[in-house]
Parts: sequence; structure tokens; C-alpha cells
Amino acid sequence: MNLRMILLATLVTIPAPLAAQITQTEPKVSTQSPALADTIPSQAEVAAPTIAPAPLPVDATDAGLGETPTLLPPTEPLAPQQEVWQTAQDASERATAFLQNGGPSIWVIAALSVITAALILWKIWRLALIGAWSRGKAGQALKLFERGDINAALAIVDNRRGIRSKVVANAIRAIHYLPEDRAREETARVAKREIAQAGIGLRALELIATIAPLLGLLGTVLGMITAFQALQQAGNRADPALLAGGIWEALLTTAAGMAVAIPASAALTWFEAVIERIRRDVEDGATRLFVAGARIDLKLAAE
Repeated sequence: MNLRMILLATLVTIPAPLAAQITQTEPKVSTQSPALADTIPSQAEVAAPTIAPAPLPVDATDAGLGETPTLLPPTEPLAPQQEVWQTAQDASERATAFLQNGGPSIWVIAALSVITAALILWKIWRLALIGAWSRGKAGQALKLFERGDINAALAIVDNRRGIRSKVVANAIRAIHYLPEDRAREETARVAKREIAQAGIGLRALELIATIAPLLGLLGTVLGMITAFQALQQAGNRADPALLAGGIWEALLTTAAGMAVAIPASAALTWFEAVIERIRRDVEDGATRLFVAGARIDLKLAAE
């Protein structure tokens, strides 16, 4: 009786919300440890395991906007033939624009550039054909003639295309069959003819080297006249860019003329030096032949 009274008194002193919570909540006892419960999979997970694919990398800006990234197809590099064709097409377009901006003078200068290149290549081939850089056969013939072996010397240089060989062969025949005065005249005539033929084409290169810069200056003057006329027609609304454009277009012809004249002048100087060396070799060879011929005649006369 006393115990019941004590319990009732205790319940009366406890607040109502706390008493309701104590009576409603009951402790639950777990039969598994927390770590073991987390590691053991459920029957549904064991029956149907699923492997989620790895997500594709998404750019930060796209992920922030919630957009799906688009995969672009790989671009293949251009084939070598296509690259060469594209380069040639670009060069052709630049050349066409250069000719159009240069005016009529640039077309004449372009034609002179083609003629200059053709002349230089032809002249190199021509000098190589006449043996401009070869002295071997003529030198051997001179040594044999100085030793008195006239037939062997003539056999080496006979019927050869080299300019030195031709002059030496004609000089040997003239010394052997003609008097000394006539032999000298014949040798000089053949030498002048061969050297003159070796110099064919040099005057054309000299003319191009002279007139190409003048044509460039003429095109520049005409372009400046056109630019100032356009500036005058514009009046108060003149744009400085218009004048600048006309000036640089006019200067194209000067640059083109100098670009043609410089190689032509350099090639002309080189060819003249080569022909001058041939002339010296021919004169030296003819002098040696006549000196050796006089010595041979004195020897024969003494015998």
C-alpha cells in the first residue's frame, strides 16, 4: 500500500509531456553490431548486382549549366596532296592579287622576270656545252705540241666542241700549214669568233638589268598620280587610308623592278667574268703554240 502511494506521488510530480514520452517509447535491442550490419548486403542486392558505368568527364561550365556534353568526331589531318594543292592555290591567289594591284607596269616586269630566268638557265647550259669550265684537253694538247708531238696534240683537240680546244686545233693547223703571219691572223680570227659566240645573250641581260628598275619607277609614278587623283576627287571627305593604300600599291612596281634587275645584273657580271677567263686562256694558249712552233722550226732548220 505504501509502495503504491509512493509511485502515484512520483507520477504526479513528473511533468505530463515527459511522462507520455517515457510511457510511449520502448528501448529496442539490436541483435547485430552496427559495423556488421553495414557490411552485410541485403538479399535484393545479392540477387541483382548492378555495376554503374563510370560517368563521362564533363566540362566545368557544362556541368554548372546542366548541359549534356557533345562528343565531336575526330578530325583527320589533310592529306599531303591536299596540303600541296592548298599551298599552290594560295600562292596563285597572292600572285594574281600582286599583278592586279601593280598596274600595267607590273605585267611588263613579270614578263622580263620570265625572260631573265630563261636567259640565265640557257646561258649556263651554253657555257657548259662549250667547255667554259674545262681546260683538260687543251692543256694536254699544248704540252704535247711543246714537246714536238704535233700529231698527238692535234688528235686530242680535233673535232671537240670546247672553245679552248677549237682555238688550239685551228692554231696547230695554221702553224703547220701556213706562214707565221697568216697563221697568227687565222688564229686571231677563230678566237674572236668563238669568244663572240660565247657572249651571245649578255647584251639582253644587260638591257633587262637597265630597264627593269626604270619600269618599276614608271609604275610607281603612275600609281602615285592615280592615288592623288582619287584623293582630290574625295575633297574634304578625303581618307588618309586611301592615300596610303595607293602609295603602297604604287611602290610594288619599284620593288618588282629591283627584284628582276638585281639577279640579271649579278648573272651578267658572273658570265662576263667566265668569258674573260676564257679569253685569257685562249690568248695564253695561242702564244704558247706560236712560241713552241718557232722553236720547232729553228730545231728543224738546225738539223
